[in-house]
Amino acid sequence: MKHLLSIEQLQGDEIEKILSLAAELKKDRKASPQVLSGQQWALIFTKSSTRTRVSFEVGVRELGGQAMFLSGADIQLGRGEPIKDTARVMGRMIHGAIIRTFAQQDVVDFSQYSGIPTINALTDDEHPCQILADLQTINERFGSWKGRRVAFLGDGDCNVARSWIWASARLGFELVIGAPKEFQPAADFMARIPGKTVSITDDPKAAVEGIDAIYTDVWVSMGKEAESTERIEILRPWQINAGLMKGAKSDAIVMHCLPAYRGKEITDEILEQQAGVIFDQAENRLHAQKAVMVTLVE
Repeated sequence: MKHLLSIEQLQGDEIEKILSLAAELKKDRKASPQVLSGQQWALIFTKSSTRTRVSFEVGVRELGGQAMFLSGADIQLGRGEPIKDTARVMGRMIHGAIIRTFAQQDVVDFSQYSGIPTINALTDDEHPCQILADLQTINERFGSWKGRRVAFLGDGDCNVARSWIWASARLGFELVIGAPKEFQPAADFMARIPGKTVSITDDPKAAVEGIDAIYTDVWVSMGKEAESTERIEILRPWQINAGLMKGAKSDAIVMHCLPAYRGKEITDEILEQQAGVIFDQAENRLHAQKAVMVTLVE
């Protein structure tokens, strides 16, 4: 494994190896292996971030390296320099890159032209680091994802949903995408998914029936702000609230990758009831991402 560009590119055994290592790293942060000692890693972010930036900066340092943050305004990408030229330059100076941006192809191109380990910290296509942390959280709560049923509600064609779909295909657990027809995964995308672990419904009650973990994300992702009013109106029936939760298992957990907009995709009541799970997810970004970096430099 030379890069982490997507869940799609991973095999099930690679995901399991990363999660096993993440669990070990979480047990004792002070004992983190200093595998990045003497290394400089760049965080190249053209999208804003809280959890991703903090978890990666802390993670790089806990592994013995140095982290350098570069926003779009800090480098020539913001003025139109081709990503392949930026990659060629940075590949001669730094040891790894963590990129949070819009186009998936930018991350792919950077990995090819830089020659250094490259991590997708979020693109419009996928959010692999988030899903690894989520899977770690499910392991902690249930002991395994095997035999569990996960439902993703809301915008079923967003980057987080796509990464969940690939995780389901790679690991074999059942995933239900609950979304109005306008926000269901595209047919050409679903045609690429092997197996039959993913189902899609436009009925909120059916989506949560017998579900172990109910997952949601913001309804208006970065870059979709102009569609805000329309999106909120269409997605309103998919809010995770007390009424909807009655249809799930009595011990079902609720997951959210944050930031959460209380009163929109989730009520304040449910978020606070499930805060232990949701903020475990946030913490696990650190441990899962450290496991990814250790794996890339082994």
